[in-house]
Amino acid sequence: MLNSADANYPGDDGFHINLERYLIEARSLRFWLAGIVAFSIIAGLLVTLLATELFRAEARLEINQVAANVTDIDTLEADSTVSELQYLNTQFELLESRFMAERVIEAGNLVRNDEFLAAFGQLGEESPTDLDLEEVLLENLTIRPITNSSLVDVGFSSSDPQLSADITNLWVEEFIAANYEKRFGTNIEARKFLEQQIEELRIRLAESEKELVDYANANGILVLETNRTDGNGTETASQSLIASDLSAINSALAQATTDRIAAEAALRAGATPTRMTQDALRTRLADAESELASLRANFGPGYPALIQKEAEVESLRKAIAEQQSSEAGDLRAAFNAAVLRENELRAQLNATKGRFLGQQDQGIQYGILKREADTNRELYEALLQRYKELEAAGAGQNNIKLIDRATPPQEPYAPSLVQNVLIALLLGLFGSAALVYLRVTLSQTLRDPQDVKRRLGLPLLGSVPEAQTTDITNEIVSRASETNEAYASIRTNLGFLTANGAPEVMMVTSSVPGEGKSVSATALATSFAQLGKKTLLIDADLRNTRMMEVLDINQRVENGLSALLSNRNLSLESASLHLDRFGFDFVPVGHPPPNPVELLAGDRLKEVIAEARGQYDQIIIDSAPMLALADGIELSKAVDGVVYVIEADRIKVRGIENAIDRLRSANAVLLGGIVTKLKEGDAAYGYGYGYGYGYGYGYGADAENKA
Repeated sequence: MLNSADANYPGDDGFHINLERYLIEARSLRFWLAGIVAFSIIAGLLVTLLATELFRAEARLEINQVAANVTDIDTLEADSTVSELQYLNTQFELLESRFMAERVIEAGNLVRNDEFLAAFGQLGEESPTDLDLEEVLLENLTIRPITNSSLVDVGFSSSDPQLSADITNLWVEEFIAANYEKRFGTNIEARKFLEQQIEELRIRLAESEKELVDYANANGILVLETNRTDGNGTETASQSLIASDLSAINSALAQATTDRIAAEAALRAGATPTRMTQDALRTRLADAESELASLRANFGPGYPALIQKEAEVESLRKAIAEQQSSEAGDLRAAFNAAVLRENELRAQLNATKGRFLGQQDQGIQYGILKREADTNRELYEALLQRYKELEAAGAGQNNIKLIDRATPPQEPYAPSLVQNVLIALLLGLFGSAALVYLRVTLSQTLRDPQDVKRRLGLPLLGSVPEAQTTDITNEIVSRASETNEAYASIRTNLGFLTANGAPEVMMVTSSVPGEGKSVSATALATSFAQLGKKTLLIDADLRNTRMMEVLDINQRVENGLSALLSNRNLSLESASLHLDRFGFDFVPVGHPPPNPVELLAGDRLKEVIAEARGQYDQIIIDSAPMLALADGIELSKAVDGVVYVIEADRIKVRGIENAIDRLRSANAVLLGGIVTKLKEGDAAYGYGYGYGYGYGYGYGADAENKA
């Protein structure tokens, strides 16, 4: 059994949609649906006529993932490894980000742009905040990528065509600039930082070099060579003037000592100068003159080594002259000259050594100052080289290009009358469909007779139209009335329930009073009587009977069902009335008992029904309603089957299900359901004849197929 109030039911062939029910519901709501559609179309027309014309200007950009590098120098930014699609999607998101809106607001000074503020009057009279402007920009911005390309159209819409073009161009220009700053902004910042560092190092280098020079000048330190490199490419220390003098004098002293030893040896041997000695003297004179010329080119006249070299040259010249004037020569004079020269050089060496030792302490501080100056110079040159490299790398090409600038549009793109009317029509149709769907889906009552089978799990015995007259008695007995024909059809369906025809004893009940239960019991009894069967109608609604009113009986009845159930000495014949107009016998309630349930639960009820079985062909019992009462449960145990009466579109399905569940829990045989009081608006639910209200033609699947 289904509990869902839906028009979609699982049947034997699987899930299907009951389109017919939706169509029937739509028919009943046709005026409402037409009103919804008409209202939607009118609203679409009004919106179109009252809406402000909008102009959209578009610019086209080309976004490439990889840009050409005109230099061969790496930038500080790492190359991207994302896919092209991911890169493009990232750029599209950046195009419509608040970051871009902030740049456009600042670049265009939109906070004070009267044209922009006038075009978007919703910003209010007060000064708008940046957040308000950002929302307006983003709401009117459109980003439309071109499929299968790296092109994207950027558009902006407003009521002013020129403003739309200006904002669009400003947006794409700022996006291109932002992308360039992103790609090469690190280089620019690095260059600014290096400029500061280079300037600081330049000042520090100048100060350190000045301290070095001032210290050397104050202490008389002269440096001959700087930054020399040895054979292995290693830079050596600088050499001061005193150290150079000491080295030169030491070399000259060594040579003078050699000459003195040679002269002394010659003197002792008594040898005379030979031609070879003169040649040696001339060779030495040439070397000495060459050294003298070099010293004169580099130093002043007072330079000690220069003075010594001049004395040496003069001595050699004299020696050669003496040898030329006297072939024998004077070995003694040569020896004395050699001794004299050696002594002079030794004296100079000692003096220079003393000066050199005096400068040792000063050299330490000088070395510290020199190393500091050299370090500053190296740092300065390294930073300057890196600055030049970054300056060259900053010449990279932007990977985003402006293809087409935005121009003021000639015609508005919105509002579109055709589009708005179509949208309104679709919304109206959708609203109408939603109304029908909700009406069917949320319906808590039973309107379609076929729901007796689909939702309650009962066979549909038939449907009865709402009576058009207050004389229900005449409708029941008149064979030409729609009511009589409807119950005749139900009687026929009951005849198919067993091999021997309709069940002999049937109870008629409903969920609540007023659903047509008593009328249905009377009409069924009348129909069986008109068929020629001896029929008995028993009024078993011991609490609130309406049967006397339905049968139009005004006489007082002394005996009835209550008396039969409480007095075993009474016979069925003494408690029954014969109604000629209807053609059946009738057992009224009689005096209402104080304990209806106890009377119906006793064995006497079965005895009365057994007595009736022996006298009548058909017995119809009108029971009390099921909800909140146990009368029907007790009666169902004594009958062959139960006919359940349901008023159309009144009782919630949940209540009907609860009542039927109670009967099933008592093992009652449910013969089927009768739908009563079908209104004219529900006529399309039926599948009958004549008046168009539905009746079943049988029981089970065969009956449904015929229906």
